[in-house]
Order: sequence, then structure tokens, then C-alpha cells
Amino acid sequence: MNDAQLAACAQAAGFSHWAKLDVSTIVLKQEVRDMCATNSCGRYGKCWSCPPGCGSLEDCRQKLSGMSRGILVQTVGDVEDSFDFEAMMEVEAAHKAHFTQMYEALRASEGSVLALGTGCCTQCASCTYPDAPCRFPEKMVSSMEAFGILVLEVCQANGLSYYYGSDQIAYTACFLLP
Repeated sequence: MNDAQLAACAQAAGFSHWAKLDVSTIVLKQEVRDMCATNSCGRYGKCWSCPPGCGSLEDCRQKLSGMSRGILVQTVGDVEDSFDFEAMMEVEAAHKAHFTQMYEALRASEGSVLALGTGCCTQCASCTYPDAPCRFPEKMVSSMEAFGILVLEVCQANGLSYYYGSDQIAYTACFLLP
């Protein structure tokens, strides 16, 4: 799939915005992983898709090593204010639906794809971590942050806005291909 086809796939999936992702702009940072370790989301050490279950930064670097191209995708939606959690959850649900649709299309078309989403994996109601292997490793999705990526920086480096104003929220993900 070429860049134009990737963009068409993103549009068909329902994303609000997208941009070609220059893989060389992806920098894995320990500081981002350290933010995960503060466990503000409550998922650190509780699932295979989040640190430390998703592996070390070196493990993540290895997973990225075979990827030569990619696309950043966003779902942007309206919120009344920073406390409009209902709207935030609606936009997040839409983003995850768009993400799943594009992930399935890319896997069918390209075979090998590394998808980095928003938040933790939601394939299973409860994760087997750390007591048993992941039930669906081929469907598990880590977040960009779990890989140590500062989303703001990668968006800026690739010409994609990150902030759309106080009355909007953006969820960002990416797909990487060999």
C-alpha cells in the first residue's frame, strides 16, 4: 500500500486527520516510560500491552527496527470543557472503532503491521498478565506511550497538529509497515 492508499484507508476508516509518518522521527524515551511507571492510568504492570509487560525499550526498538514507513491517525471530537468525560469517552470509542477497522484492513492487505494505539489494549475483558501468556498476541495493541514515544513530538515532527483547541480532544495512533 503506497502513501496515497494509506491516506485513503485512514479516511475510509473514519479518522479526522492523518499524516505520513517518517519512521526516523520516532524516538523512544525512557522519560515517557517513567511517566507510565507513575501508574496514573492504573494499567502499569497489569497487562501485556503496557510496561513492563510490553517489554523493555530495547524490545520495543527491536519491534520497530523492521518498519520503514507509516501513518499517524487521529480522531478529533468536540468537548464542552476539560471535564466533559462523557464526550471524551464517546470520541475515544469512535477512535478505537476507526483504529480497529484500519488495523484489520492493513493486516488483510499488508500482512505485517505494527499498530500502536491509544491507551491500553482492550481485546480482553481481563488480561492474563502476568500469570499466563497473552490470549491474542496477534491482536494485542500497545500504546505509542507504552513504546516510549512522546506523541506531541512525533506529531510535530510529521506536520500533524496535536492540539485543536480547548473545545476539542484528539486521540492519536499510528500504523507502521515494513
